[in-house]
Amino acid sequence: MALLDTVEIETAPNPRFSIVWLHGLGADGHDFEPVVPQLVRPDWPALRFVFPHAPVRPVTLNGGMRMRAWYDISGTELANKQDETGIRASMQQIDDLLAREHERGIASERQFLAGFSQGGAITLSMLVRRREPLAGAVALSTYLPLADHAEREFVAEATRIPLFLAHGSLDPVVPQGLGLMSREWLTRHGFQVDWHSYPMPHSVSMDEIRHLTQWLDQRLRAAA
Repeated sequence: MALLDTVEIETAPNPRFSIVWLHGLGADGHDFEPVVPQLVRPDWPALRFVFPHAPVRPVTLNGGMRMRAWYDISGTELANKQDETGIRASMQQIDDLLAREHERGIASERQFLAGFSQGGAITLSMLVRRREPLAGAVALSTYLPLADHAEREFVAEATRIPLFLAHGSLDPVVPQGLGLMSREWLTRHGFQVDWHSYPMPHSVSMDEIRHLTQWLDQRLRAAA
C-alpha cells in the first residue's frame, strides 16, 4: 500500500521529534497547519509535524458524498455499525507513516501521534494496541471506536504511553459522553490520561492549545 500524501512542517532543521497529526471528517492535512505557531515554544527541540490527508471515500452519513475520511460513518449513533474495515485500514496507513519517521532517524520514543475527531478515533485505536513506545498521544473531541475489539486486542505495553484527552462539553457531533466513556475505559485499563473539558462545541479552543503546549513541553523534556 502506498504511503498517504502528507503536509509537513519542520520547526527547525534536523528535527529530533515528530508529531503525526490526523484531521477530522471532511477536512485534510492542511486543517491543523495554523495550530503549529500557536502550539510550539521557541526553546523546544526541532519538530517535524506530519499532517496526512485521509483517503477520499463515500460517507454514508452524508448521503454517500465522497470526502476525505478515515472510515465510513453510517449514522449519528457513532458507536453503532462501525466501519471496522476502514478503521483497520487507516490504522495500518498511519502505522506506515510512523515507521517512515523511524527510517528518517526519529525513534519511536520520540514520536507523537495526535488526532481530532475521526483522526482522534484512529489515534486511540492505535494507542490501545501499540507495543512499540511513543513519546505521547493526543486525542481531541473523539472516542474509542470498536471498544469490544479493543477489549480483546489491548496490550499492556501501551499503558506506558502518556495520553492527552480533551473534549468540548457542548459538542453536538461527538457528544462529550462518548469521550467520558472512552476516558473511563482507558483509565480502567491503566493508561495515564490527562483529561480536559472545555465549554466549546466540536472545535479547538485557545485554552486547549495552551494546555496541550504545557503537556507537550513536559513530554519533550522527559523524552530528551
